[in-house]
Amino acid sequence: MNTHKIIAIDQSTSATKAMLFTEDCQLLHRVNIDHQQYYPKPGWVEHDAEEIYANTVKAIAYLLEKEDGVTSYSLAITNQRETVVVWNRHTGKPIYPAVVWQCQRGAAICNQLKQDGQTRLVQERSGLLIDPYFSASGVKWILDNVKDAREQAEQGDLLLGTIDSWLMWKLTNGKVHATDFTNASRTLLFNIHTLEWDEDLLELFTIPATMLPMALPCDSVFGETTVDGLFQTPVQIAGVLGDSHGALTGQMCFAAGMGKATYGTGSSVMVNIGEEAAAPPQGLVTSVGFAALDKVFYAFEGNIHCTGATIKWMADNLKLIESPKEIESAATSVVDNGGVYLVPAFAGLGAPWWKPDVKAAILGMTLGTEKAHVLRAALESIAYQVKDLTDMMTKTAGVQLKELRVDGGPTRNQFLMQFQADMLQTTINRSEVEEASALGAVIMNGLARKVWTSFDQVAQLRVCDHLISPKIDDASVDQFYQGWRKAVMQLIK
Repeated sequence: MNTHKIIAIDQSTSATKAMLFTEDCQLLHRVNIDHQQYYPKPGWVEHDAEEIYANTVKAIAYLLEKEDGVTSYSLAITNQRETVVVWNRHTGKPIYPAVVWQCQRGAAICNQLKQDGQTRLVQERSGLLIDPYFSASGVKWILDNVKDAREQAEQGDLLLGTIDSWLMWKLTNGKVHATDFTNASRTLLFNIHTLEWDEDLLELFTIPATMLPMALPCDSVFGETTVDGLFQTPVQIAGVLGDSHGALTGQMCFAAGMGKATYGTGSSVMVNIGEEAAAPPQGLVTSVGFAALDKVFYAFEGNIHCTGATIKWMADNLKLIESPKEIESAATSVVDNGGVYLVPAFAGLGAPWWKPDVKAAILGMTLGTEKAHVLRAALESIAYQVKDLTDMMTKTAGVQLKELRVDGGPTRNQFLMQFQADMLQTTINRSEVEEASALGAVIMNGLARKVWTSFDQVAQLRVCDHLISPKIDDASVDQFYQGWRKAVMQLIK
């Protein structure tokens, strides 16, 4: 009997999770350790990188306490993306707190580059928009503002890395300074076509090349660790990727045209566009989706501001329902939306409209409109927004949406999932997997260790929760969707 087990580290924005998986991807145990969020100025967000590492070791120790008689382990890592650490290669100490992806301190740097006309170059090379969300402006800010930082960097004394890099460097006692292609593709410094750090992008952000980690495919064996002596014999670190890419992999979207949507407060939509890095639609980005088995798959990614948040607003602010769970029965108590459309632009309209000053609105009401019509319109708005994004992604990439794999709390709403399938005219595959990102890291770990040698072998492990097929015809879809487009156009005139 194979007793090998994989410890997946899921280092997220608010906590460090460690999960123990069997070789056939069954989750056995998990532990969650929160870390402090620091807000030194409005719009600034920092983490203590040393606290994150200490929590990682603690979490692994906790898992090992539950184990008895297991002969071998390996480690896989998935992580919050874009958050970046700069540390001294000799002392191993960060020279400044980690700059988190939510931090806006790099806004002036990014605005200057945009004014200087660098948008096109940056997007062509990195697939990304110039934005403080990505890592590069945070690194430049540290080098420009921390005493002696630039001088130390120029002398080759400083290293930089996203959280995966920092953890690997610490776990290997400074022997391994590496990252994977997915995390690298979120820094604004990586050329997604050549799969190398880009000299011109480094020059734009005035970052010395000596600071950078080695970038490798996700299914690499990155190094070995005893995890500060927790293991008597070193174990392999194998399988690393950013958390959204982990979810794409954990949902087993291995073929072009397969997409995943995570429904939460907002929604993250990612579509595998195949082995060519196409230029993204306006306002979206192209990243390395995942890299394994000597192949690199690219993905378009976009985010919707308000999906689950709209349902919560109906309950908490308008008091139309007692709790979000009640919305489905209300929505299905009427035969259709009665011509009512809700455009949930509570934080402006995001992709594909990009109108930050537009406010939310409910349109099409008459004296015959009932509460149920408004609640139904709220649910329908989620499906329309996901359709807006996926249509734009698949059209630009020239691929057909084969299936949308979904996860998150709102996916339990049967009406929403059926309406989503109808709007996309494609199958919705609702997953049981709660920890899709960690599962993605475990899959990469298994590929790295040659447990599996093809994506087909991995795909057979998928536990399918529920397939939802479209039930209405194209003409009806077109009628509903045109109503949505008309409502949006009324607001953005």
